Amino acid sequence: MQRLAPSRRLLRAALAPARANSSLSAAVAAPAPENGAASPKMPGFDYTPPPYDGPRAEEIFRKRAEFLSPSLFHFYDRPLNIVDGKMQYLFDEDGHRYLDAFGGIATVCCGHCHPDVVEAMVNQAKRIQHSTVLYLNHAIADFAEALASKMPGDLKVVFFTNSGTEANELALMIARLYTGCNDIISLRNGYHGNAAGTMGATAQSNWKFNVVQMGVHHALNPDPYRGAFGSDGEKYARDVQEIIEFGTTGRVAGFISEAIQGVGGIVELAPGYLPAAYDIVRKAGGLCIADEVQAGVARTGSHFWGFEGHGVIPDIVTMAKGIGNGIPIGAVVTTPEIAQVLTRRSYFNTFGGNPVSTAGGHAVLKVLEKEKLQENAFVVGSYLKEQLNKLKEKHDIIGDVRGKGFLLGVELVTDREKKTPAKAEISHAMNHMKDLGVLVGKGGFYGNVFRITPPLCFTKEDSDFFIDVMDIALSKL
Repeated sequence: MQRLAPSRRLLRAALAPARANSSLSAAVAAPAPENGAASPKMPGFDYTPPPYDGPRAEEIFRKRAEFLSPSLFHFYDRPLNIVDGKMQYLFDEDGHRYLDAFGGIATVCCGHCHPDVVEAMVNQAKRIQHSTVLYLNHAIADFAEALASKMPGDLKVVFFTNSGTEANELALMIARLYTGCNDIISLRNGYHGNAAGTMGATAQSNWKFNVVQMGVHHALNPDPYRGAFGSDGEKYARDVQEIIEFGTTGRVAGFISEAIQGVGGIVELAPGYLPAAYDIVRKAGGLCIADEVQAGVARTGSHFWGFEGHGVIPDIVTMAKGIGNGIPIGAVVTTPEIAQVLTRRSYFNTFGGNPVSTAGGHAVLKVLEKEKLQENAFVVGSYLKEQLNKLKEKHDIIGDVRGKGFLLGVELVTDREKKTPAKAEISHAMNHMKDLGVLVGKGGFYGNVFRITPPLCFTKEDSDFFIDVMDIALSKL
């Protein structure tokens, strides 16, 4: 996720005296236009949010400038004050409805405020909101059992965390403890979090501070679009072998990768890469870690976990985002044998496995099954990708369409041959799409890739509306 409008500039304007402040106020408060005769018609939806009488965008801006970190940023020239959500739709302070094609950064899987998930959390909160894993509570055990039932092989021991970053931090530590080695191999362009260890594994300068990051080697990214070897996964895997031979003692702790790179711009790994890389790493004594924070939990449609689409079984799987539908929860799943390393010392997480979070997470799995959302992600996601490829034929600015299910990327370039990133153009297009009622994300190292990661309840009608809006926005460039 890249910056569209730097917070500092807008926040300075928000705090500027009189004239500048009033003009910003008018811009922020300006409602998204209704879909008129010349605009695509948004699909009908049987829900009207209650009237909003809370702080307006201008007031929130002021508080944000004074009390929140200056590192925070936002989308759009006129940032949105989102106050309500239902399934695949969001509503601003004036009641305008938006189709959410970003899903809170690939997080909302069942739909915003899904009644079953809300009910499970409310019922649990009425009984007990928090105790501690030092006591027994069925919510954490039930959810762990349900997650284990979704895993292949001997992956059945779950350790709950609060986020994907925490999950990946723990996974890296487990690999190092189990193997007795320190060296980790990750992929260039990968993103695994913003704490000390995960920042080392992350391989994009946009997300790395100048702090000590040791023991991580970044292998060539098996990117079929921009990579040196196209779609030949085994050629990229040779770099993993060379890293082990020339950059380590010949033994490594592990290898971590996403099945489809999310923050990196929805980059699919070249076919054959993961099986080859896993084999090389295991021969060097390392464990294979699948980062499923974005690609997991039915989002790719064809499989419940992204790694399954590559025909591999990891030693450790990390997850977050979709397993909670917006609840702050993450998890590490591994084998009973590997899990034993955490008994060598006391390892504890106060809020990991919180009863409300795990009750909500368990409800998410039930909804996915009951409403056949994985099947919907496959069918509708495949249809949406087909329509995006048709847009590619119409608009030269689209350089690549990629991804699976509801984890799709559209890369914009100003020159298809040179693959020159269309950085400014994507920002203009996103603002126009927002004004027509569609919210979408962006990412990639150059910030030129649409990240299309909607709730899994997204429909064919939603897809058609999305395509019509994107078509108009790209036509205006």
